Amino acid sequence: MVNTDNPQRKGDAAHSTAGDRRAQLVDAAVDHVAAHGIADLSLRRLGAAIGVSHRMLIHYFGSKEQLLVEIVRTSERRQRDLLSRLRLEPGLSPADVARLLWQNLTDPRLAGQERLFFEICGHALRGRPEAAPILEGLVTDWLDPLVTAEVAAGAHPATARNRARLGLATVRGLLLDLLATGDRAGVDSAMEEFLRLYYGSD
Repeated sequence: MVNTDNPQRKGDAAHSTAGDRRAQLVDAAVDHVAAHGIADLSLRRLGAAIGVSHRMLIHYFGSKEQLLVEIVRTSERRQRDLLSRLRLEPGLSPADVARLLWQNLTDPRLAGQERLFFEICGHALRGRPEAAPILEGLVTDWLDPLVTAEVAAGAHPATARNRARLGLATVRGLLLDLLATGDRAGVDSAMEEFLRLYYGSD
C-alpha cells in the first residue's frame, strides 16, 4: 500500500505549486510591462494591475529589483522561444528569420522591456547584488541555440560560436542605438547591412 502522507512528497508538491504561481506572476508582470511600460512602476501598482497584493510579490520575489530581473529573464526567454519557432517555419532563410526576430525586438510596444533590459544590466555591472542574476546566461543562453543553427548550416563549431557572439552583440548594440537615438530608419538600414555581410547575398 502506498503511503500518501509522505512528507517529502508533500514538500515537493508545495514547492512545485509555489514555483508555478511564481511563474504565473512573472508572466503576468511581463505582459503588463509590455503593454504599459515601466514608468512609475511600483510593486503596489504592479500588484494591483495583475491581481495580487504587493506583499505577495515581495513574498515570491523578495524585492522590486529581483522581480524586474525575472521580468527581463522571462522576456529574453520568450524571444529565444520565438527564434526557435521561426527557425522551424518552412521556406524561411536564416536571414529571413533574423529579420523577423529583429522586427519583433524593435516593435515599439516592447520598448519598455528593452529599456528595462539595459537598466538592469547596468545595475548588475555596477555591482548591485539583487541585479547580479541577470548576468547568468546573459550571453550563453543565446549562444547555444545560435551556435546550433550555425553548425546545422555547415559552419565549424568554433566559427559558429564566433559568428553567434558577433550576431548577438550587433543586435544588442543596435537595440541600444535605437533606444538612445530613436533613429529607426538608420538602425534598420544598419541591420540590413549587417545581414548582407553576415549572410552574403541572402
